[in-house]
Amino acid sequence: MFRQLYAGKLCLAPMVRSGELPTRLLALKYGCDLVWSPEIVDKKMIQCRRVENSELETVDFIEPKADRVVLRTYPKMERDRLIFQIGTASPELAVEAAKLVINDVAGIDLNCGCPKPFLTHLGMGQRLLSNPELLTAILNALYDKVGKPNNKPISCKIRLMDSVTESLQLIETICRDTKISNLTIHCRERTMRNRELPIKSYLKEIIAIGDKYGINIIINGAVLNRNQFEQLQKYLDNYTIGAMIGEAAESNPTVFSKLPKGFKQVTKEFLEYCVKFDNQPLNSKYILLNQIPPKVPSHKSFLSSKSHEEMLTLVEGLDDQEGSKILIKTLQKPKLFTPQEFEAKESFLNIDEFENIHKDIDRSQIQGKGKKNNNNKKQQNKGNENEFNVDSRKRSIETNDPTVKKVRAQ
Repeated sequence: MFRQLYAGKLCLAPMVRSGELPTRLLALKYGCDLVWSPEIVDKKMIQCRRVENSELETVDFIEPKADRVVLRTYPKMERDRLIFQIGTASPELAVEAAKLVINDVAGIDLNCGCPKPFLTHLGMGQRLLSNPELLTAILNALYDKVGKPNNKPISCKIRLMDSVTESLQLIETICRDTKISNLTIHCRERTMRNRELPIKSYLKEIIAIGDKYGINIIINGAVLNRNQFEQLQKYLDNYTIGAMIGEAAESNPTVFSKLPKGFKQVTKEFLEYCVKFDNQPLNSKYILLNQIPPKVPSHKSFLSSKSHEEMLTLVEGLDDQEGSKILIKTLQKPKLFTPQEFEAKESFLNIDEFENIHKDIDRSQIQGKGKKNNNNKKQQNKGNENEFNVDSRKRSIETNDPTVKKVRAQ
């Protein structure tokens, strides 16, 4: 019913800390179609009171005990394009939390992919993948009691399972047994980290399941910008699929445009939004440090800055020529390009990897080859040089730079 809301859309991924209002608005300004909120746990949302902030023209959900803004939305730009992501392991609590926010968002999304222990030990995030009965019960409760009565879509975001068969079976179950409008696939298995290339070798099978049940599919995992998204659609010969950008957008929210902006302009516009919408300076600095190349001479000054005014002064002092370079982070490693270099590459920033991870490979080499434990993963990395291991899963980019932040991907 709501499939068209998601079809062919390029989206901002849900990111804890990094996905706050300034990042979302900058992404929307530069061509993002839909933005996901950071994942918020059901009980935290239920505690909040909804406040219409006339001064900022925002809607704030405030945690009374801490007098802290848990979620701030800007209806003028976000009302029809913001998807609220919830962390939950309870149909009842999920419904209660979703009812509080449903009139201020375009849809509700269930987080079924986050590997963080603070969620998984409560049965949330990727733990739901091992409990499809509960997963589908939550989605059905959200649809029946929140989505349908309010004419709003319900969706979910998952990771891949440890084998092709398990993944396709889970996806079939979700699509068959629920009434979601969209399924976002983070193309990494549960034990994989963002420095590892995603698995995209059986996307066509996944999309076919979505089509079978009238459910849209959004692809997440190492899509770096709009140009790569369009190449992915072309490769799949499918222009209804969507894509979601996380890590690259964390470092540069303008990657949704054809030609992203240099990091000096990005940081200046980002901080202007932070000031305008009274973002917490500590949160602003956390995000800003992902937008500033680690080797910039003033990087240490940014680390010690405490106010938006200090940060803006430092941004103004950045070298114009160096600051015109486009920063994009991928596989936890920042890369810099002049606008000319970016255009010359047609944004195929990892063209060899991009082509390789889309190769059709022998399914018999994948079935049952999921990483069962850390020992298996180490042995595979050292030894087995079969076609699958030389494919996307086993190549990674390591960095010892402590300033390179990990994306808080859901």
